Amino acid sequence: MFDKLKQLKQLKELQSKLSQEEITVEKNGVKVVINGQMEVKEIRLNPTLGQQEQEKLVRDCFNEAVKKIQLTVAQKMFSM
Repeated sequence: MFDKLKQLKQLKELQSKLSQEEITVEKNGVKVVINGQMEVKEIRLNPTLGQQEQEKLVRDCFNEAVKKIQLTVAQKMFSM
């Protein structure tokens, strides 16, 4: 029983640490920031670009940021 309580405490600590993690990806003036809970914290567009270019860059930035945060989460969980 105490082992389960210890594991629960560790999971809560991990969740807290992950919520503080942030990944920022910026390409050609378009920026996406997400946290360890996969929440988008910020999107910044480049008004000098056309709509299609901005859409492509947002998609690329978001996908790269998700991959990076997933790697960070996996590393934190593995070290636990």
